[in-house]
Amino acid sequence: MFKYLILLLFSFQITTAQTVLGHWKTVDENGVAKSVVKVYKTDNNKIEGKIVRILKDSERDRRCVKCEGSMKNEPIEGLVIMRGLEPEGDEYENGKITDPEKGRTYSCKIWIDEDNKDVLNVRGYWSFFYKTQHWERVEEGEF
Repeated sequence: MFKYLILLLFSFQITTAQTVLGHWKTVDENGVAKSVVKVYKTDNNKIEGKIVRILKDSERDRRCVKCEGSMKNEPIEGLVIMRGLEPEGDEYENGKITDPEKGRTYSCKIWIDEDNKDVLNVRGYWSFFYKTQHWERVEEGEF
């Protein structure tokens, strides 16, 4: 009986570590950590991501001046930048992601890296062009 309990707890730990849900540190192409995004499930079972922390104190009051529509001039910290993602196998697809620095919105998909379960691959794409970022999992008390 004890063996089965240990096995059950171990398998639960493995499956929870592989979820896209949680807090992720965004890292730019130069390897500089920029912000922390909370990825969560909405009431209608879609996946969204919200910037919960800008890591550089001098940039925490920045606004999305280049964004359009309802995001125009909104504070970047607190902004929902990723929305509408739906499960498709091991990935989440058919969503949108907004780059608050450029004000552009792209199609988006995300998935857990198969080599490192604490890395979230985030791909923004337009037509045949795409860019993939690798976000790092962080615990809530780490930022």
